[in-house]
Amino acid sequence: QLQPVESGGGVVQSGGSLRLSCVVNGISLDRYEIGWFRQAPGKEREGIACKNYGDGSVYYEESVDGRFRISRDASKTTVYLQMNDVKPNDTGVYYCSIGGSGNVIIPWNCQRGEFRSWGQGTQVTVSS
Repeated sequence: QLQPVESGGGVVQSGGSLRLSCVVNGISLDRYEIGWFRQAPGKEREGIACKNYGDGSVYYEESVDGRFRISRDASKTTVYLQMNDVKPNDTGVYYCSIGGSGNVIIPWNCQRGEFRSWGQGTQVTVSS
């Protein structure tokens, strides 16, 4: 029913920045769990940045911690993944996922979110 749509991918130079966007049916992503997942070549999809907007908890996978940040626009209809200081290993297909709503999960991480639906993904290629 709820279908995330990602955008903003492309080719970016190592050390550069990129911002991905996620919209889910145009609804307000007020209290939902929102996750960014990445599938690198030859690897399984994994959660790299997930936020529970129900209580503000945020999780970043260690490889992106300090470089990537989740944010939301004023209307709460768009969630962003700001990617700074990107590395070649960041290359992959990035997916946005919407999870549960109204949950308080402590400690919080992508594994504990109720993620079941992903978009079609947007390709990010980091050149060296």
